[in-house]
Amino acid sequence: EINDSESHPSSSHQTLKGTSKWATSLENLLEDPEGVKRFREFLKKEFSEENVLFWLACEEFKKTQGKKQMQEKAKEIYMTFLSSKASSQVNVEGQSRLNETILETPHPLMFQKLQDQIFNLMKYDSYSRFLKSDVFLNHKKSEEQEENSPEAQTAAKRASRIYNT
Repeated sequence: EINDSESHPSSSHQTLKGTSKWATSLENLLEDPEGVKRFREFLKKEFSEENVLFWLACEEFKKTQGKKQMQEKAKEIYMTFLSSKASSQVNVEGQSRLNETILETPHPLMFQKLQDQIFNLMKYDSYSRFLKSDVFLNHKKSEEQEENSPEAQTAAKRASRIYNT
C-alpha cells in the first residue's frame, strides 16, 4: 500500500489558491483539477498533452486494486502511451526495454521510472513555459478580477463591519 501523507502541502501553502498555488510548484498544479485542466489546454497547443495524460494515468494506476484490473489498466497504459503503435506515445528512455510480457505481472510502481521521467520533462520544460503562457496569465487575470470585484469587496467590508463592532 502506498501512503502519500507526506506529500500534503505545508500549512504556509494552504492559504494560496488557484494560480498562486500553481505557480509555486508543478506538484501543486497537478493536485488541482482546474490546474490540470488549464495545463492540459496549454500542452494541447504544444502538441505534448500526452505527457500529462500519461502522468495522470500512472497516478490512477497506482490506486488500482486487484490483479485483473491492474492487468487491464497496465495494458491500456502500455497501448495508449508506450507501445510503438501507441496513439499518444510519450518519449521516454528505456521504453524499448518495456515489452508486453511485463503486463502479465503488473505491480503499482511498474511505470514509476517512466512516470518520473515524464514528470521531470514537464517540470523542467513545459511547466515554466506554462507559467508564461496566455492560458495561465489569462486565468490569473480573471482570478484577480474576481477577487477585486465589487461583490467580493462588499462581502469583505460587511464581514469587517460585523466583526469590528
